[in-house]
Formats: sequence, structure tokens, C-alpha cells
Amino acid sequence: MGLLNRLLAHEDPPPPIETYLREQHVDFSVHHHLPAYSAQRLAAVEHIPGRMVAKVVIAFVHEELVMLCLPAPCRVDLFKLMNAVGTDSVRLAREADFAEAFPDCEVGAMPPFGNLYEMPVYVDRQLAADERIVFQACRHTETVEMAFTDFMCLAHPILCDLC
Repeated sequence: MGLLNRLLAHEDPPPPIETYLREQHVDFSVHHHLPAYSAQRLAAVEHIPGRMVAKVVIAFVHEELVMLCLPAPCRVDLFKLMNAVGTDSVRLAREADFAEAFPDCEVGAMPPFGNLYEMPVYVDRQLAADERIVFQACRHTETVEMAFTDFMCLAHPILCDLC
């Protein structure tokens, strides 16, 4: 067997988010693609509108980590975040601040399930406009697509305006 065939035959175990979704008996699909290191790039490689891709941003609220999810083309509006959380003690986190909080994920490829990592999840209302949501599955080369309603039931996020 040639090297290429051995590499293609090797499969990593599924990311924990896939196992979790299977255990919850929800319908979802996994897409494998070229590496995508930003949400906008993910939308491009998946050939879908950026508004369907959940960009995960980590922030501090009162020095506690929180997860923010917004459409790929959007940027966090800190004033809207302050309004959503009811305090002005907010700041965006750097990758070095949160990398250890997601030991089973590549840095920057966290799925929007902060509840699995003991952190609250705030979701921008614009993501609710589509029936489906797409997000990274702990790896820059794997994406999950699922019903937005199933995501809401499992992640228990707070819907608000973030961008």
C-alpha cells in the first residue's frame, strides 16, 4: 500500500462534538474540507452564505469566559455585548486566554456549545434567521451542519444582539 493510500485510509476518531450530537439523537451532517481558519473562509469553502456560519468569539464578562456566536461576516459590537450581559466589564479574549478551556479542539475551531465547556453562550439573533446553522467541529477541516432549532435546544444559548 502506498503512502497516499495509507494516509487516506487513516481516520482520526470523531471530534467530541460529533459524539455528543449522536448521543442527543439529533440530525446533523459532517463536512470535510480544506483547512479554514476564519468563519468567512469556512463559508467560502463550504459554498454557503456567511450568515449561516456561526463564528465563535470568546470574551470575558467580569473576568469569566463567555462564548459569543455571530454570523461570519459580523464583528462583535462591545456596546451591544455590554447591553446583553448588563455590565460594562467586558473585553474580548485572546487565543492564549482560552486555548486551555477547549482541550479537545484546535485553537479557533471551537463549536458553539459553550455549555459543554461550562461557559454561557450568547447568540446573535441574526443566526436565527436561517433554519440551519454551520460551525466548526473542533477541527479546521471539519464542519457540522444542523437545524438551528436543535442547536437552541442543546446549547441553551441566550439570544441577543451582538453585532
